Amino acid sequence: MRGLTTRRDFMARSGRVLAGAGAASLLVRGIEAQERKPGICVGCRDVQLKLTGKPDSWSAMESVGAEGVEVIIGEDLSLPGLLHPERKYTAATEAGIEALRAEMKASGRRITALCMYNRFDERPDFEVEWGAKVARAAVALGAKAVRIDVVPRKIRGAEFLDFAAATLRRLIRATESTGVGWAIENHGSTTNDPEFLKPLFERVGSDRLGLTLDTGNFYWFGHPLSKVYESFETVASRAFHTHCKSINYPPDQREKQRAMGWEYAKYHCPVDKGDIDFRRVVKVLRAAGYSNDLCIEDESLRKFPADQRGAVLAREVRYLKGIVSA
Repeated sequence: MRGLTTRRDFMARSGRVLAGAGAASLLVRGIEAQERKPGICVGCRDVQLKLTGKPDSWSAMESVGAEGVEVIIGEDLSLPGLLHPERKYTAATEAGIEALRAEMKASGRRITALCMYNRFDERPDFEVEWGAKVARAAVALGAKAVRIDVVPRKIRGAEFLDFAAATLRRLIRATESTGVGWAIENHGSTTNDPEFLKPLFERVGSDRLGLTLDTGNFYWFGHPLSKVYESFETVASRAFHTHCKSINYPPDQREKQRAMGWEYAKYHCPVDKGDIDFRRVVKVLRAAGYSNDLCIEDESLRKFPADQRGAVLAREVRYLKGIVSA
């Protein structure tokens, strides 16, 4: 990800935006942690760790070999997707952040992104305020990006593009001092469409607005496989975070323009069994200077018996690690 604030710039400005010295210290250490982490790592979403049957997120990550994790963050800055048998995780307090940082350090794992579920056109003021809090939490935890939804719920058509651009400019301004990257997921009928994404990026005009590049969603949208790769190349320079998933369509459907979501429930599959060539994906990302995660979001895991899901996820991690290390 490009566009992160430098440590020097952050320290110079932190006194204007933070409530106290303790919070400033946490955020500075977060910036330092971001700067120390090179290369592409392989991880998964926090919700998938439950499928391993392990009692906590760190042992679950160890069991499948995941190096990083994308973590859901709530409106109260709780982290409900992280597992622990005795306590709940939060980024709302210095103590909560310190405890989580200590566990990450002990496990040798990291949080690669925070995940918000936004409703921008229903409550724009709240979303900007919440986003400012999440951005500070992301820096304190060393997360490079925040995954966001840009989905029309109340506003439709061309009006939504105008609204989204204006609101995202507000979000960028409100979080300028953090340098955090806002990573729109390409999904659904709106942000899977390059004809929406291109003018959105142009109107916002910030290198801190990018993508959670979902490898399966452009294919789900109905694009032929060759066009999916073209889309990857077009947006790779905007990728701050990824969701890695795949689909195994019949050969006669791969290069057709299909209906959106055509037979997805039938054909979605683990990343090592689908049509998308992740060697090609990684090559494209590296050429664009990408250096965050390959985050597995395998929506097919529940097709497998419960006692096999952890093994399938571990196999996917090994597969992507093999590509990254090649």
